[in-house]
Amino acid sequence: MRDPLLDEWHPIAASEELPEGGALPASLLGQEIVLWRGDRGVHAWPDLCLHRGARLSRGKVARNCLRCPYHGWTYSEEGQCIAIPAHPGVHPPQRAHLLPFPARERYGMVWISLGCPSGDPPPFPEWEDGSLAKTRCGPYRVNASAPRLLENFLDVAHLPIAHEGILGDPSRPEIPAYRVERRPEGGWIAADIPVWQPDPDGSSRAQTVTYTYEILRPLAARFRKTGEGKRYGILAAVHPIGLRESAFWMWNFWDPQQGVRPEEIRAHQERIFAQDRPIVESQRPELLPLDLQAELHLPSDRLAIAYRRWLAELGVGFGTG
Repeated sequence: MRDPLLDEWHPIAASEELPEGGALPASLLGQEIVLWRGDRGVHAWPDLCLHRGARLSRGKVARNCLRCPYHGWTYSEEGQCIAIPAHPGVHPPQRAHLLPFPARERYGMVWISLGCPSGDPPPFPEWEDGSLAKTRCGPYRVNASAPRLLENFLDVAHLPIAHEGILGDPSRPEIPAYRVERRPEGGWIAADIPVWQPDPDGSSRAQTVTYTYEILRPLAARFRKTGEGKRYGILAAVHPIGLRESAFWMWNFWDPQQGVRPEEIRAHQERIFAQDRPIVESQRPELLPLDLQAELHLPSDRLAIAYRRWLAELGVGFGTG
């Protein structure tokens, strides 16, 4: 069965990472990729020259073409080899053509797919909302499978324990009963989960906030939380580099009247993820088990249970056990 992750959009690099006149190497689902920019936008190809397999990511970009660093084979934006320096009078063979991967730029990121994605990258309506402040955090490289990483993002019960003093307090660990429902556009939603937090948004103002989580795609989710009439939230997406290696990207948004600066939000997020990383990397089995009999579950795990069931229903195999 074809893994549906092949047909998903994945964040792979920040737009500003693409070097002027050069290319950027990346990996997705175990596939090595080269990214580069031409007049027609960002291109994503297999990272090898069809001649002798050299990495095109070590090559140069000139005149809207990518040139191999080994023998100088030159590829157009369409992926067709158009010049072979050793044989200037020879027209390159038609089969010297690299098949591109779908690539788009959204939210200051390059998103690519290894298959045939439908629609756009995950929705982020706050990106266009001029009343909100926004900043990007990450990537956070983690030695863990991508589904394990996203499930941690969805886990509200770990906040009072793993993030003591910031997102919760071990003396107030209770998670009230909450409902998980399917979203009409796909995925799941769990709304209005109250949690008391000492520092919910980097402002150091303790308060009870209310979370609403949404699972948007197999490796993308978001939450919004409100407190004292103010909004704060995160769109999160996992870049599955390999089976046990991932990169986590986050886009944070908040009401600017909170008086919190982007650098404070990023520092706040760094503190939180520094607490998450060792825990997620220590989890066993390393691949997320979709058989619900493999681990123990409680009512506070309802969203994680829905997530695992959905991955099994979709047929996701990469990063799961």
